[in-house]
Amino acid sequence: MAQPSSCAQSSNGVADESPNMLVYRKMEDTIARMQDEKSGIPIRTVKSFLSKIPSVFSGSDIVQWMQKNLNIEDQVEALHLGTLMAAHGYFFPISDHVLMLKDDGTFYRFQTPYFWPSNSVYLCKRTMQNKARLELADYEAESLARLQRAFARKWEFIFMQAEAQAKVDKKRDKIERKILDSQERAFWDVHRPVPGCVNTTEADIKKSSRMKQPHKTRKVITHTHTHTFTGFPQICACLLFQIQHWQAQLDRHRLKMSKVAESLLSFSEQYIEYDPFFTTPEPSNPWISDDVTSWDLEASKEAGQQRVKRWGFGFDEVLKDPVGREQFLKFLESEFSSENLRFWLAVQELKKRPIREVPSRVQEIWDEFLAPGAPSAINVDSRSYDKTTQNIKDPGRYAFQDAQPRPQK
Repeated sequence: MAQPSSCAQSSNGVADESPNMLVYRKMEDTIARMQDEKSGIPIRTVKSFLSKIPSVFSGSDIVQWMQKNLNIEDQVEALHLGTLMAAHGYFFPISDHVLMLKDDGTFYRFQTPYFWPSNSVYLCKRTMQNKARLELADYEAESLARLQRAFARKWEFIFMQAEAQAKVDKKRDKIERKILDSQERAFWDVHRPVPGCVNTTEADIKKSSRMKQPHKTRKVITHTHTHTFTGFPQICACLLFQIQHWQAQLDRHRLKMSKVAESLLSFSEQYIEYDPFFTTPEPSNPWISDDVTSWDLEASKEAGQQRVKRWGFGFDEVLKDPVGREQFLKFLESEFSSENLRFWLAVQELKKRPIREVPSRVQEIWDEFLAPGAPSAINVDSRSYDKTTQNIKDPGRYAFQDAQPRPQK
């Protein structure tokens, strides 16, 4: 909501500590030479059919002046330099929002230092005037609507401010008002450029941060000719700080508590009907009631509706349930692909075997599933097969860890 008149930082509205100030000063020195009355670019008033265009010069005038006074031989280089200066708002085309230099008869005007490197007051002023050249472009209308939503509570004050500025502008001379209108438009073309154009006023956050908070390195001086080391206490303190920092990081949760709580709530809601503390089980527990229906269902190996619903939670639920494993194994046998599940179950069972039974059980699993000519051979990649071959030479509970497939596959 800041107005151009409040830009009292420096000649171009950027604080002196800005990383771009060196470039701005060089460009402003060149602009001052261009505006010199004797050796600068000739500024004239051009007569059109029904009106006059005051204080303008052509793009070809700029290119010729640069080649003559800046020791630039290549015309393309002069155009490039001029386009960069136009992009920073030091001069601008009087009839176009796109800030670039053309080597032709296009008319340009120098920007007043008042506007050298908010928007809402300016756009409001534009809407109050019924001139075709001051109509808002599409992107400006969208920006005005967005600002109106953002400053809804203060919009009456903004509108009054714009109205007051518009009244002051009407009291100015017609030619002066025309020049100021174009200069103000050029100012906002720099600071709120047309979509797709270069924005030269964006500050590099990294550069600004480095200049405001320079990184200071500590020099540790060691003397090889003495036995004392002056930097030892500092290094000890630094290492102690790092140790404390990393110890604190070990205890820090990497998940947000909101996400953890959300996951716990989701899990609890999903499994609440299977928790006997919250939901009465059906059929009832035969250990605390006289109903033995639960034992009868277990003996019949029939899958109830609630049990099948739990299998739908995930594949792990199927494998944890003996009835689910049995039903899944029957399905795989009908598809002639049950060996992978039987191998997976055998490996899981191996991990729970007493240590004295492990070597013999490892050999049995190898002979049944992985040995050459095995009756229930499974498909494993060569790398896993070679590693498993090495593992069974020293058989352990995890000898088949590399060859164990995922049952989901």
